[in-house]
Amino acid sequence: MRKLATSVMQDEEEATIDMTPMLDVVFIMLIFFIVTASFVKEAGIDVNRPDAPTAVKKDRANILIAINDKGEVWIDKRRVDVRAVQANVERLKAENPQGSVVIQADKKANVDTLVKVMDASRAAGAYDVSIAADK
Repeated sequence: MRKLATSVMQDEEEATIDMTPMLDVVFIMLIFFIVTASFVKEAGIDVNRPDAPTAVKKDRANILIAINDKGEVWIDKRRVDVRAVQANVERLKAENPQGSVVIQADKKANVDTLVKVMDASRAAGAYDVSIAADK
């Protein structure tokens, strides 16, 4: 009887499947897709940007601020008061210290609003501030 019980236990041990290699592959694939994914942030509105023949493409623009033709400022798909731009840029800059600010201003946007947003961005510690334009 004892011999029969030990053979049954050995059969049960041999029947188990080791899941470790499969989990390793799944985690490696997950890490690969996270690292290679490009995360695109949008300011939240479509802006009719002005044309500039000397415009240069900026690859790493992490903090996008949009100003529409009515003078409304948008950051991360939400409307923000001009006075709150500095606090929002400070928060986004804390999340990504190497991030640069790109302001997407409409052709008909008020220049005063644009200058206030630029000043607030620089006051928040973002010295790499650019204005988006179409080539």
